[in-house]
Amino acid sequence: MRRDALLTARFGSGEQALVLVAMATGARATPGAHRAAAEACRWIARAVGRSHARLSDDIRAARRGDLKSGLHRLTDRSLGKLRASAAEQGVEPEEYTAGLRCLLLPADPECRTRVFFGVGAGGLFRLRDGEWQDIEPRVAEATGDAVVGFGSPPHETPGGDRLTMDLGITTPPSPYEPAPRPPRPPFRFRASIARPGDTLLLCTGGMAEPLRGEPELAEYLTTRWSQGEPPGLAAFLADSQVRVKGYADDRTAAAVWEA
Repeated sequence: MRRDALLTARFGSGEQALVLVAMATGARATPGAHRAAAEACRWIARAVGRSHARLSDDIRAARRGDLKSGLHRLTDRSLGKLRASAAEQGVEPEEYTAGLRCLLLPADPECRTRVFFGVGAGGLFRLRDGEWQDIEPRVAEATGDAVVGFGSPPHETPGGDRLTMDLGITTPPSPYEPAPRPPRPPFRFRASIARPGDTLLLCTGGMAEPLRGEPELAEYLTTRWSQGEPPGLAAFLADSQVRVKGYADDRTAAAVWEA
């Protein structure tokens, strides 16, 4: 069953216009995966559409901090709509969810900023000077021991008793509180400056995994996409769907050739 969805939309007019490319992947082995993916794309498109003028101004003015926080809020709200939809359908939120990956491209030819944002698995790659660069934003991981006051256990109980050892006994969940939900996937953001001749590729995990794991695929696409002119739609679809042994997930990809 297909799990991916793709949406493109243009908001505004002239040099103030903003192009959105959104793609989503529904949860594996769930009956509503394709519907959740399509709904995620629609919700983020509506959110971006309502805020496109401000987003366009922030991109042109290189206000990266404002962009990151604003797009984080729009993404959270859009995925929150999915959780509400899951509740209406009577299914668990984990069964009706999706990874969401987006590109924002300003129509202004003088603005070379390209903005990526989203959550979930997939890839963001750039073909520059004949070489692929994996520019997927990395998410920082917490390392080191706990620091007192920031997550470490207290030295005393509320009653004043000293705690001298951890017996490793887990506290049973309270019947009056809902069970904790699994952590949400981290938000990813990147604003990069394009150069003439670049090819920027946004894709779901079905294409990102073989592109990272199989050098032959990267070499093939380098040869096909380094001809100076972007391929036609039929050629692009054929290139992006070339078979790679051991990888059978849906592939959704969008590429931008920089003039």
